[in-house]
Amino acid sequence: MRIQQLTWMAMLIAIAVIGSLFISIPTGVARAYPIQHMVNVIAAVTVGPIGAVLVAFVTGIVRVMTGTGSLLAFPGGMIGALLAGVFYMKTNRVAFAAFGEVIGTGLIASLIAVPYAKVLMGSEFGALFFFPAFLASSVTGAVLGWIVLARVKQLRPLTAKR
Repeated sequence: MRIQQLTWMAMLIAIAVIGSLFISIPTGVARAYPIQHMVNVIAAVTVGPIGAVLVAFVTGIVRVMTGTGSLLAFPGGMIGALLAGVFYMKTNRVAFAAFGEVIGTGLIASLIAVPYAKVLMGSEFGALFFFPAFLASSVTGAVLGWIVLARVKQLRPLTAKR
């Protein structure tokens, strides 16, 4: 990776971590952090799927270590980032990156979170317990990411490094 990409990834991590301090949505037992999902869409478009997963992973580590996130930040962030990056890489359309984030986090990660939470967190939740929170957070964040990228594109075209 080039230094420019690493710097961009570090800035995205900082935005996600700081954003989680100020913007969260209470969704029952969990809290939704849409800024993470916004950053996932932006990272998917600007640094590709692997870079987006790395951004989500490091953001998860920092949030867990600072007490601003739970272990659910890992499946929620990383799966959405991967699918957003893959969808963007295949279509070259930001709308599909946003859609990949929603499918990856809102659907797939919410289902994976149930056994993950049981094993790592000792939770006993049903199969669809995390679905509403993950879906609300990912939809909100994906739309925000789409809007931000649309505004930035007017300034300068962005392309993922493949």
